[in-house]
Amino acid sequence: MKKISVIILCILILFTSVTANGLNLAVTDVENNITFDESLDYNGVDCSVAVDAELMTFAKSVVLMEKSTGRVLYSENENEKVFPASVTKIMSILLVCEALESGKITLEDKVTCSDNASSKGGSQIWLEPGETMTVHELLKATCVYSANDACTLLGEYVAGSETAFNQLMNKRAKELGMKNTHFDNCTGLDDTTDTHLTTAYDIAVMSRELIKYDFIKEYTTIWMDSLRNGETQLVNTNKLVRFYDGITGLKTGTTDKAGCCVAATAERNGMELIAVVMGSENSKDRFNSAQNMLDWGFANYELFVPVIPSDSVKTISVDLGVKDEVNVLYPEIPSVLINKGKSDKIKVNIITQDGISAPVTQGQKVGVIQILSGEKILSECDITAEKAVEKLTFFTAMHKILSSL
Repeated sequence: MKKISVIILCILILFTSVTANGLNLAVTDVENNITFDESLDYNGVDCSVAVDAELMTFAKSVVLMEKSTGRVLYSENENEKVFPASVTKIMSILLVCEALESGKITLEDKVTCSDNASSKGGSQIWLEPGETMTVHELLKATCVYSANDACTLLGEYVAGSETAFNQLMNKRAKELGMKNTHFDNCTGLDDTTDTHLTTAYDIAVMSRELIKYDFIKEYTTIWMDSLRNGETQLVNTNKLVRFYDGITGLKTGTTDKAGCCVAATAERNGMELIAVVMGSENSKDRFNSAQNMLDWGFANYELFVPVIPSDSVKTISVDLGVKDEVNVLYPEIPSVLINKGKSDKIKVNIITQDGISAPVTQGQKVGVIQILSGEKILSECDITAEKAVEKLTFFTAMHKILSSL
């Protein structure tokens, strides 16, 4: 009897512990109707990693990229071709953003659902043929719920047909330098294709391009929302949106071929990072891997804005010009990515010509600003002439002499 009581007590303690932590042991991935274990209490995990420590990731391939410089901070198998699942939609959303920016479409435009869009499987908002939604609503359904029918309908609206939109996707991929990418559709559904492939690096590249549109983060950071006057509930497939400090997006993906994938973006102190995780065995691994990389990046890197010394050259002499000197213009120096706490090692080197000969054109290069860390040049910017200076002629020379007299 005593032994049975002890067993019952242990069971009660275990049950109380699990309930107290508020753990959800079975959560459905709405992208693919796959059940995965989400028992990890992310908020209680200390994922801070020292710069020299091994960064723990659980995936086929990963990339950590800084947005402003495009510099890769960490990678594993970044050029290995993989199935991207719904991470594909980053390119679809990018093309929609570009169509909005150009004025080709607006968020208020009403779009009528086609038979083709309504027939898409996987994650969807169950659009009916002939049903009308705005671009705003369709974009929200695509970004938050990864709805294949909404994404397809947006593609048809932008390009005229799903096929034409797919061609635009591949054309844009080439323009961005995504050398190892080929899209067969705009959704990432891969049950009928073996050629819909990309890489972790290429995904980071298109993610970097997408997050240049700040307004898209109004969609990618939504945790819960609804459509059809509250009848259709939307829950973000990106679980990091719930808790990760500074999260800005971006897109998840899950299929049997792709495994569990995510492109996660976050910003802190003016620095935005892109963590791409491809081919994790389960959803917990993909989010852990993304969080580990983001935490590691924020812990070990920062953006630093160098300052031009106040005593820098203000003018440069001009030989044989109608004016003896020209003012110089210093550009806005871009931020440089450095190891955190190493800003005292950054130097600004100003190099200007002693003099230049007329004629001088406005914007002509007259020097350079070098940003250095030790002997290594991190970046260079041109110093230019503020205004044009014409060459001195006989008549302008005589006028100048007479004026001085």
